[in-house]
Amino acid sequence: MLAAALAGCDLKWDKPDLSAPPPARFVEAKPHPKPPISRGGDFASKFGSGELTQLVERALDDNLDLAAAIARITQADAQARVSSAAQWPSVSLTDIARTTRTPGTTINVGSASGGFNPATSSTGTTSTARARNFGFFQLGLTASYEVDFWGKNEDASNAARILANASRFDRDVVEISTVAAVLNAYFQVLTAQDRLRIARQNVAIAQQVMDALNARLEVGTATVLDTAQQETILAQQRASIPPLEQTLRQTRNNIAVLLGQTPESMTIKGGSLTALKYPRIAPGLPSEVLLRRPDVAEAEARLASQEFSVLQARAAFFPSLTLTSLYGFQSALLSTLLLRPDAIALQLAGTLTQPVFDGWSLQGQYDQQKGRYSELAALYRKQILTALSDTENALIAIRETDRQMKLLGVAVSAARRALDAAEMVLREGTIDIVQLAQTQTSYFQTQDQLAVARLSYFQAATSLYQALGGGWSPTTREIEIARSNAAYEAERGPWP
Repeated sequence: MLAAALAGCDLKWDKPDLSAPPPARFVEAKPHPKPPISRGGDFASKFGSGELTQLVERALDDNLDLAAAIARITQADAQARVSSAAQWPSVSLTDIARTTRTPGTTINVGSASGGFNPATSSTGTTSTARARNFGFFQLGLTASYEVDFWGKNEDASNAARILANASRFDRDVVEISTVAAVLNAYFQVLTAQDRLRIARQNVAIAQQVMDALNARLEVGTATVLDTAQQETILAQQRASIPPLEQTLRQTRNNIAVLLGQTPESMTIKGGSLTALKYPRIAPGLPSEVLLRRPDVAEAEARLASQEFSVLQARAAFFPSLTLTSLYGFQSALLSTLLLRPDAIALQLAGTLTQPVFDGWSLQGQYDQQKGRYSELAALYRKQILTALSDTENALIAIRETDRQMKLLGVAVSAARRALDAAEMVLREGTIDIVQLAQTQTSYFQTQDQLAVARLSYFQAATSLYQALGGGWSPTTREIEIARSNAAYEAERGPWP
């Protein structure tokens, strides 16, 4: 029967090839092994801002995304216990108290001729049975256990327990993302403050030029066109302030959300991005990065879990043996339920079930699980490529934004000298309003561009922090798995 049932089933499984050795080195860095970078608040302290360090530490304590990730760990641990329950016998107490009343019945005994007239009693006789009450009482234990010949229940348990590991890796991913979000938001606050200071200084410069042109207009050495052009520049600089104020205030509100606080309940002093230190981060080797990324570990865990799900679906094709038993007391009278030895009831049974035909439902479930494994295998390989790409991109960003900052610094210095020269010419009485306007605009723009480039430079450091796993390491992986195992073993009661 087993051979006939499995004859039409395709139980082959060609697992996708996952062999993808990492490269020996990064293109943008020297191939030297390096220890993991600092985690969370320790990494934030490298920027030299006590306020930033405090914000990151508060986010690690109160961030709601982290709280949700921790709640998902609790759910995964509970699901692991639920999925593992089939490995053990199920025992329950059965208590039955039942009374059945059988009503009286009227039986007609017909005459010898077989005639029967319901209107008369001369053709037969009737007898009426008495109504009776039947009692049934039972108190006992029932137990059932599925013999796991093919490892189906063990596979389900392993799949759920590995997903519990993945939930912890996911929490670490959320932690790293939260730290990075706080860092970048704080950098944006400082940049907005820097740009506001630059904008207000530029307004002051444009106002000084405007005052000088108005004075010359009164004595006839300047024209209305000259003052109108300068008024345009002044208005443009003033118009640049409201968007920066908006960015500053909204970013502060975003930081409050990251810290699990209302915007009204916290204050961020800020300062200047130029006052922060820039941490030097060495990426190490690609193989080290892959071992330090919790998202790679999570993708790997989900893939390993799915392999057990495939094996579980495959085991469903084979026979299952379920043992059931009952031991207790049964009696028609409650008073004799526990007092008479002959009230003891015992039942033992074994049920062997073999799927024969189910409309290819089992085959569909098996194929579905194999397809899911192929999907997760592709996502796992993609996560590896993403980790390597993130690191390369962050290294490129650090190098190129550093170059951009240096070049813009030269441009700002040159533009400042040009503006000073133009103002000197204006004070001497010679006016080239077109050249003056261009000089002012160039100086104002390059200052702002330098501030934006500095923001990109610091955000590149955050990107590299994320790309390198935010201080996560194989040791962290072992700790998380140990915590998962401890949670599985806890609160299981006296059963094995």
